[in-house]
Amino acid sequence: MKKLVVLLFILSLPFLGMNLVGLSPFDLKANVQVGTGIGAKLACSGRYLSGFDPQQIAADIASYSAAAELLTIGYDDVEMKAGASLLGFGLTEAKYRPGLGCTLVRSGSEQLNVIEVPKIQGSLLPWPQGSIVNTLDNGEQSQLSKLLVKDNDDGLQTRALLVVRDGSIVSEVYAEGFSPQTPLMGWSMAKALSGIMLGHLVHVDELAVGEANLFEDWLLDERRNITLHQLLQMSSGLDFSEVYAPGSDATRMLFVEASASGVAKASALIHPPGTYFSYSSGTANLLSEMFVNRTGGTQSAVNVLYKKILQPMAMAHTTLELDANGVFMGSSNIYSSTRDWARLGLMMLQNGELNGHRIVSEQWVAQATSPNSSDNERAYGYQVWLNEGDKTLRWPDLPVDAYAFTGNRGQRVMIIPSAQTLIVRMGWSSEGYPDNLRFSQLLKL
Repeated sequence: MKKLVVLLFILSLPFLGMNLVGLSPFDLKANVQVGTGIGAKLACSGRYLSGFDPQQIAADIASYSAAAELLTIGYDDVEMKAGASLLGFGLTEAKYRPGLGCTLVRSGSEQLNVIEVPKIQGSLLPWPQGSIVNTLDNGEQSQLSKLLVKDNDDGLQTRALLVVRDGSIVSEVYAEGFSPQTPLMGWSMAKALSGIMLGHLVHVDELAVGEANLFEDWLLDERRNITLHQLLQMSSGLDFSEVYAPGSDATRMLFVEASASGVAKASALIHPPGTYFSYSSGTANLLSEMFVNRTGGTQSAVNVLYKKILQPMAMAHTTLELDANGVFMGSSNIYSSTRDWARLGLMMLQNGELNGHRIVSEQWVAQATSPNSSDNERAYGYQVWLNEGDKTLRWPDLPVDAYAFTGNRGQRVMIIPSAQTLIVRMGWSSEGYPDNLRFSQLLKL
């Protein structure tokens, strides 16, 4: 009788608002898998990557729904694992590995134990080459501090704000408990790095933008005609559902399956490639699998990412996590310090170069920031959102040439070439972030 009562209670959870966590009265197994998956994953990364206390982690998870408070979360600081169960059901664990972050424990995930991660050496050179920031403008610093206070008085949970102008940090502020070294989750800002990683392979002639026949699984049907260019612009025509519901493509990919990229790779073709834009986190994970395949496997991919991309940009506080199959979770799972996010944006602002190193070509940056050719949504480039491309501007109070890396909790790297400015905002805003208003105010400074 007691188990029946518990079961009925679980089935009632969606009516308490379990939206993104994905609970539904119609699929109990998916309810438990998704709820415990997101709990274990965010708890593990929050504790062992960001260094948050259990109270902060619990609040972050609960922000997706009050019903998430029904999760029981535990930590094993010796094994560096976090586990989550839902009313005693469906224990899911995630394990932390230095340099690789946290991965849900699935069959085969133990293979990640042997991956060696190159060390990125920090330095005492001025930012962006090193950790020294001595370019702050007192007036702008004061204004940014006031904006941080206003954000948090308004309940926006802003954790960091940083402004770069003409290649230097002119102001940066952090909420209590956060610092310039704290790796913070970017959610879908990870997609921008995924695109850049493929852009680097194009730059070193390991790939071509127009290349097709991308996956062996696609060679016997029309999916063989999908090009890298179309994947980057999210106009592949694949039937991947970005809806966050139990058993959906997106929730299975992020919180259930051992292979994140496998979900999108199995999708059918429902539109002619290049004709229809459909925002798809699955697409970003296909790009990640391409990166791993073209570099020769997980170990080689980790080496290239660290030695050829992160180290040259001095991104010493950045981790891109893997799935259980050893493929980067390029759709969502990147933890990076605010200053490292700014470095990534500055590389794009400087047409593909940073610290004397070329990461991607000037042509790549131009292509990445140009509207796509779809029939329905053109204001999207290579894994970045554009201001211009459709009839109305996405951010009407910002310059036309603005573009951004964006994340689920209002995380932003807003890049404005005409003003030689970029703005980073890190936070955990469940209702989004008023970036058009806030960033236009910062530009007027």
